[in-house]
Amino acid sequence: MRAQKNYQKMLEATIAGLKEQDRVPTLLLHSCCAPCSSYCLEYLSQYFHIIVDYYNPNIYPEEEYHMRVREQQRLIRELPAKYPIAFREGAYDKERFYEMARGLEEEKEGGERCFRCYELRLREAAETAKSLGMDYFTTTLSISPLKNAEKLNEIGDALAEEYGVAYLNSDFKKKNGYKRSVELSEQYGMYRQYYCGCVFSKRERDAQICLLYTSPSPRD
Repeated sequence: MRAQKNYQKMLEATIAGLKEQDRVPTLLLHSCCAPCSSYCLEYLSQYFHIIVDYYNPNIYPEEEYHMRVREQQRLIRELPAKYPIAFREGAYDKERFYEMARGLEEEKEGGERCFRCYELRLREAAETAKSLGMDYFTTTLSISPLKNAEKLNEIGDALAEEYGVAYLNSDFKKKNGYKRSVELSEQYGMYRQYYCGCVFSKRERDAQICLLYTSPSPRD
């Protein structure tokens, strides 16, 4: 049986190495939303010059997409950081996402459709990082308890080899990272969405909520 990697320890080892070198590298950080990026930015901005890459063609509906963009920009303006944080918005090419999801519409959240969505967004991040001459790229997605950190890191490592840009291995939910992101979201009054982002996750979550409120109450 293959031993599971501890991606948080790998991140800590990378940062320790940077400290020894007295080096502050550049990092392209793919962000899915402001709340998920909050702890990642608070933590990583101590060690990297960061460009937040907001590329999320999966977000539905369009008003939700623009709301998340505004919240991301606001957080970057308001969050104290040792090194400046820049923002880059990618193309909102919805059709690219729907083409990727074709045939997987009925997959449950957390399955193959989600893995392909990870790859779609991380590939864009790798391409952007290479074009901008960044030292590293990574994503905020592993902050969520619902996201598969092992799969994210596997995809990131494969893309790093393909594009020649180092992937910053990480599992941001560890060491109370997710808990800290909730605290920061409350501190900054951030909008926290109730579903991951795509139309399929919204439908699944809406159905769960509907079932919760329409189920008969147990009788005494």
